[in-house]
Amino acid sequence: MSRITAINLETATDATRPVLEGVKRKIGFLPNLFATLANAPVALDTYVQASALLGKSSLSAQEKEAVYLATSQVNGCDYCLAAHTLFAGKAGLSAQDIAAARQGELNAYAALAQQLTHSRGHLSDGQIAAARAAGIDDRKIIEVIALVAVQTLTNYLNNTALTDIDFPPIDA
Repeated sequence: MSRITAINLETATDATRPVLEGVKRKIGFLPNLFATLANAPVALDTYVQASALLGKSSLSAQEKEAVYLATSQVNGCDYCLAAHTLFAGKAGLSAQDIAAARQGELNAYAALAQQLTHSRGHLSDGQIAAARAAGIDDRKIIEVIALVAVQTLTNYLNNTALTDIDFPPIDA
């Protein structure tokens, strides 16, 4: 049971209702993550806007999902692992790819996200050199950092709130 009450569309404020309705239209239902974020309209707006902007990054959908999965695995967020397992599958990652991404082993993006999350951003020269050798330039390094930061917001929220998982269960 969640420790922070989710806000539904009927009880949402005039400030949050349009945002929640937009999420529902886009995803097909209102995930508990957004309903929980709605308790703090500024946090909801921050997350929605940051996610929309990061959707325009130079990383592919599969690379972004690898980052989200690796970050969520390190942060121990079962909610985000369930959500991004679904989204990664829709982006074309196989079950084996998803399992590898969670361990930071799918590609250089998953490895970088795992390293960033474990070290809280304190990467070694060798880790940065390895990312660059794998084709991750400075722009993409910064974009991965931004993706990790936004994912960490939802990981921490869900871990604190114990958000009820409303995505299909995962096998990994």
